[in-house]
Amino acid sequence: EVRRAYLQMGHCQPRFHNFCKSKFGQQQRRFNPAWFNKYENYAHNKAVGYCEDLMKQEQHVRTFFNKHSDQDRLLLEQGLAFRGHDESDNSSNQGNYLRILRFLADHNEDIKKVTLKNAPGNNMLTAPSIQKDIVRACSIETTNAIFRDVGDALFYVLIDESRDASMKEQMSVVLRYVDKNEFVIERFIGLKHVTSTTAISLKEALDQLFSKHGLSISRLRGQGYDGASNITLIMNENECAYYIHCFAHQLQLAIVAVAKKHDQVNSFFNVVANVVNVVGASFVEALENDDLPSGQGQNQEITLKRFGDTQWGSHYGTLLHIISLFPHIISVLEIVAKDKSNSSEQRFQANNLIEFMQSFDFVLSLYLMRDILALSNELSQALQRKDQDILNAIKLVEICKKYLQMMRDNGWDSLLFEASSFCLKHDIDVPNMNDVVLPWGRSQRKAREISNMHYFRVELFFAVLDLQLQELNNRFNDMIKI
Repeated sequence: EVRRAYLQMGHCQPRFHNFCKSKFGQQQRRFNPAWFNKYENYAHNKAVGYCEDLMKQEQHVRTFFNKHSDQDRLLLEQGLAFRGHDESDNSSNQGNYLRILRFLADHNEDIKKVTLKNAPGNNMLTAPSIQKDIVRACSIETTNAIFRDVGDALFYVLIDESRDASMKEQMSVVLRYVDKNEFVIERFIGLKHVTSTTAISLKEALDQLFSKHGLSISRLRGQGYDGASNITLIMNENECAYYIHCFAHQLQLAIVAVAKKHDQVNSFFNVVANVVNVVGASFVEALENDDLPSGQGQNQEITLKRFGDTQWGSHYGTLLHIISLFPHIISVLEIVAKDKSNSSEQRFQANNLIEFMQSFDFVLSLYLMRDILALSNELSQALQRKDQDILNAIKLVEICKKYLQMMRDNGWDSLLFEASSFCLKHDIDVPNMNDVVLPWGRSQRKAREISNMHYFRVELFFAVLDLQLQELNNRFNDMIKI
């Protein structure tokens, strides 16, 4: 600010200033005002030229930056990367920033005159460090605009933790508040790297973020996480920072609990995961080599996508694909099992998967979990709608529980018929339901004799549905009481 004030006054020569003496060697010396005349064409004129250039608006860095602002804004709004792997003049792909800048220069003469090679060598604004500075400056300005909009309003904080590409833990933070026009606004304010995802570590990172942007925890009126570990630490400081566990996440946890607590369901999803790993890489290759039989299914989606541990909507899609592509999946596994170029371990795994998949246990589990995940997936999609309110969300959970109870009471016969029809279609043996069976995972000495009907209906069908209903009741009862 001081420099700017002096520059606006114009250049001057302090001819009558009493300059202080400084020691040079053994002598005390000072500037002599007579040197203004003696060396007029040297330092002073050079400084005058620099000052005049700096004061020219058309040569100011802000002018050049404004010429670049169009592509900056485009890249930032679309969430595209600035940098390219090779930004040299001979590169065929210099990255989004330079490519768009060249496009603008080629189609606008005014921009072309002041950018790239036509710009001063020290003011081209294309260096990697400059690109990072531009992004950082835009980030700061955007964040400041958000906090100016928040003002003194009360707000709600939403936090999620995940790992970046380098496997470092990071915390994403979103603010929800009511603006001056009484609209509910949600704004992403940044990522914060954390040493761990423990409650203490996340609380410290949140405190640092609040301190940096001048936010007070006393104005916090709500908090949302994918877990509940931070609730107590924040509510110890502010009792008004209310917390409601995300309904969609509660639903995911309920499904995960069933998959972990029931041995056969756990085993079923392990088999599905192995099928996806083995078949996913070989499916397209088999089609390209014409190793799969032609016919129905060739025009369907031909990939089995890997699913996330907590993204159970993707599990539902995978089960649907297994049902529709079942014969082709078996064909791929048979190709893998017979291919001598594969290791003995890979061939052994493929043979085991064929045996598991061509069993009535697998098929019945496949259709049972498809039906359960169909209900939970529909509920999950409804719970994640932006316009969803908590009262309607509670009603949706109750409806889902009623459908599960109806499935338990009246759904066995239809499930058995559908699974049996699938087995007959694909030449899979359907056991006699009156025969005695040794339950899966039990020794012959300790196991009691039970029929297939009892095993499949009571220990699988009823047990899984009861466990699912119990988990939903345990996780949503407190919300229903509200």
